[in-house]
Amino acid sequence: MNAPSLNLVYFSPTGTTRRILTAIAKGLDDAAPHECDLTLSSIDGSAADPANLTILGAPVYAGRVPALAAERFSSLKGNGAPAVVVVTYGNRAYEDALIELRDIAITQGFVPIAAGAFIGEHSYSTPEKPLAKDRPNEDDLERAANFGLAVGAKLAGLSPESLASLPALNVPGNVPYKEQPEFTPIAPVTDEDLCTLCGTCAVVCPTTAVTVAETVVTDATACIRCCACVKSCPLGARALAAPRVEEARERLFTNCRQPKTPETFL
Repeated sequence: MNAPSLNLVYFSPTGTTRRILTAIAKGLDDAAPHECDLTLSSIDGSAADPANLTILGAPVYAGRVPALAAERFSSLKGNGAPAVVVVTYGNRAYEDALIELRDIAITQGFVPIAAGAFIGEHSYSTPEKPLAKDRPNEDDLERAANFGLAVGAKLAGLSPESLASLPALNVPGNVPYKEQPEFTPIAPVTDEDLCTLCGTCAVVCPTTAVTVAETVVTDATACIRCCACVKSCPLGARALAAPRVEEARERLFTNCRQPKTPETFL
């Protein structure tokens, strides 16, 4: 079975997940796949062609697929199409996120044939406390491309009939999934001495938690701490520096320094 077209479907506030999916696509010899970006909104009625391959990607938040990403993936219709599920995490652990994304894909009508967990710079990373700094690096991207090559070989050996009868892809994780923690409303703050009110932070926010007028106002109850605004600010005027976050950043910096390597499942 050959996939004449490749679809990348992702929730990627800081662009890390998209980079990994793009590298996988290169391994599948598709330098210009169709992209469906669910970061800022869902796309209702997006239905997959059963003859095409879809790669679904999301970051890991506290060992789970972000609730907002799961909600937006629910707008997809797999129609029995083959799929690859991919999560990216900040060098701590992906826990139940990969099995959760696999289950989301199955629920939406896809047939997962492969999965991967890749490392990306943590959203809480700072120059002072780097967490998986500059990941994915060149080695990560090469591994992603090689994974894409292996996926292509597996797909070539499948017929539509054998695809439909595949057992559920075995990936690490627990069912039921770990409970998602209840986060205290915390959001990045703006250094008004640096801010020029350019509006970039509002544009990249997946939850529209940021508004820019005479000042920058952030609704902490809507913030998911993805740090898209922090990473995207051209002048470094945004920072997530609440005491709880600083404590978590210190724990991660102390305990998660040993670089982890991507894991793939075929």
